[in-house]
Amino acid sequence: MKNSLSTYKDYGYTSDKSSCAHKYLAGSILSMLKKGKNKTILDLGCGNGWMAGFLISKDFDVYGTDASISGIEIARKNFPDRFFVQDLSKDDLPHELNNLKFDTIVSTEVIEHLYDPRKYVTFCKTILQQNGGGELIISTPYHGYLKNIVMALTGTLDSHFTALWVGGHIKFLSRKTLTKLLQEQGFEITDFIGSGRFPFLWKSMIIKAKI
Repeated sequence: MKNSLSTYKDYGYTSDKSSCAHKYLAGSILSMLKKGKNKTILDLGCGNGWMAGFLISKDFDVYGTDASISGIEIARKNFPDRFFVQDLSKDDLPHELNNLKFDTIVSTEVIEHLYDPRKYVTFCKTILQQNGGGELIISTPYHGYLKNIVMALTGTLDSHFTALWVGGHIKFLSRKTLTKLLQEQGFEITDFIGSGRFPFLWKSMIIKAKI
């Protein structure tokens, strides 16, 4: 994921608790997974490991990587051998994962923070194709016509766009643009779920695709 972030700033995780996004995403992510099909899962951008730990508790075989040293240190307290620091200057997974064959990648609320989302999707594609293909499940804040109008009318655009948050959201994807991004790399979209809040005012969207 070389140059995925121009300058990386550690998120500064302080606990293993779920985030506000985890609370509404967990059930939706779980509904997209099948034990017989999604055998070895990589949580790419796993943060403090909460989502991976949740899936492990549901008997899925999950490993996680993240650029955040603080996040990985916290994640390892619960699962010492399943979480590793991801070096953003390299196009490879941590060497400890070289012998694993990932058929599934889960990436929740990561892509909106990246300068080069195409590089990120290409990286996911490479991991899956090394093992004969697989599925990518990716979530990001939802943007659509109705939601954008509501935010404009209610004066919440500034807080939503997080312009003053160092390391915050820099990409604002719609279903159409995320679909296009995945299809450019040869992914076939197989499922879409809006998650959190009411239909078309969703907090996030989740797209599942296969390669």
